[in-house]
Amino acid sequence: MANTIQDIRQLLYGARRQLMNKPNVIATGVGYKITGGVKTEELCITCSVSEKVNKADLTSSDMVPSAIEDTPTDVIQTKRFRVFQDPTGRFRPAPGGVSIGHIDISAGTLGCLVRKNGEFYILSNNHVLANVNAANIGDPIIQPGAHDGGKFPDDHIADLADFVPINISGMVPSDCNVAGVVADILNTSARFFGSSTRLQSVRAQATENLVDCAIAKPLQPDWVIDEILQIGTIEGMAEGELGIDVQKYGRTTQYTTGRIEQIDVTANVQLGGGRYAVFTDQLMAGAMSQPGDSGSAVLDMQGNIVGLLFAGSEETTLINRIQNVFTALGVSR
Repeated sequence: MANTIQDIRQLLYGARRQLMNKPNVIATGVGYKITGGVKTEELCITCSVSEKVNKADLTSSDMVPSAIEDTPTDVIQTKRFRVFQDPTGRFRPAPGGVSIGHIDISAGTLGCLVRKNGEFYILSNNHVLANVNAANIGDPIIQPGAHDGGKFPDDHIADLADFVPINISGMVPSDCNVAGVVADILNTSARFFGSSTRLQSVRAQATENLVDCAIAKPLQPDWVIDEILQIGTIEGMAEGELGIDVQKYGRTTQYTTGRIEQIDVTANVQLGGGRYAVFTDQLMAGAMSQPGDSGSAVLDMQGNIVGLLFAGSEETTLINRIQNVFTALGVSR
């Protein structure tokens, strides 16, 4: 049995070609064996796979052996490796996390793909794809967004298919000192991602909003891909519970993680031009985004989508609950 790292290196050198030829194996290396989700002190040969498969679905020749010359092996799922690209560039097919926008806005983030009537659609925010209610169904969507050099018709990737209108109030900021302090705390250099919107106190609530969302129909099915940069495929849908860790990939800050610090949030959001909107039943995370990240899909650490990022400040991130988004648009995974 190989007892040292050098011994296992030599063993792996002779076995790696055979291991790499097995279906689904995308990497091999020397590591510590993980048992029951806990890293042990036992050295092993680690095989990375794009997706774990039940042993019953594999032939004996396709399986990674449990040991090689008495040295244990370990199989871990890592998804497929990709060269990291600038998310502000042009992508075909375009995954979640890249720059996108209505032709009349700067740029936001392509969240992910969703299904409606058996077809794929691009999901992002109303203010990214529908220009805060100003767009018409059928308007062109470009990837990358205009701020990142996208132009119509060269970068025309999709057409606006549907959006949930944002109920807007034009009410002026409150003079209430307490409300003002809360707004200042949330507003240190705050901006609404993809526009000039930020959190702001108002004198009274307007009609409340649950979501800031829209979908666009790709011009060609193979111009988009159902995965998110660096994260991979979405495993399912889950509730954004208080205290869970979350992740996202966005046009500006790329891959970041955070934690759901508040649920059942009601927030007054400044849209610019003296306009305000009130959003209820929101999730709030810490600082994990900046302008341009609007529309990012927010996932838990198991790969389940929990929300759609739409606003925030330097210290906070506001997220629509994904259940509200899917219901409002009539879409699914």
